[in-house]
Amino acid sequence: MLSLGPVLLRLSEPLLPLSRHVPFLLQQWVLESLLRRWLARPLEEGEFDLLEGRRLRLEVSDLELAWNLTRDRHGLRLTERSPVDVLIKGNWREFLLLASRLEDPDTLFFRRRLVIEGDIDLGLAVKNLMDSLDPEELPPRLWALLQQMGKAVQQQAGTDAACQSQEQETGALRNG
Repeated sequence: MLSLGPVLLRLSEPLLPLSRHVPFLLQQWVLESLLRRWLARPLEEGEFDLLEGRRLRLEVSDLELAWNLTRDRHGLRLTERSPVDVLIKGNWREFLLLASRLEDPDTLFFRRRLVIEGDIDLGLAVKNLMDSLDPEELPPRLWALLQQMGKAVQQQAGTDAACQSQEQETGALRNG
């Protein structure tokens, strides 16, 4: 069976950086609609109430994208600029690994591949909330795609690490 993960990963490399040019209002409309649909049950059950009156900034550093997220009586809301209580930032691959559950969230934060700044307690509560969400609530094809892309990122990282190690060994032999 053909895995779309590696193909989409290759296609996304040149395209994702262009997403910073999408007007914020369009990003807001799309993301709020998706969050409302995908997180309907946890929202109804009050799992996101910890963000009521608080603001979380998610920053995808390598793509120069950021959104401020809060909870109000209508659900989760995105704003472009506002004071924030906590910032969670990292590169898109780390967020993909977090979403696909192929890398332990604590490891991503401990190794500073994802960073929490500001209200650490709120940041950890959000991290734990995201980790507790049931991936089975996502549309099955989306969950499968996240898994495939996460595995492709892991494989690419393993290949890159192996190449880097081989280059270091080759350099050591030349210098030795």
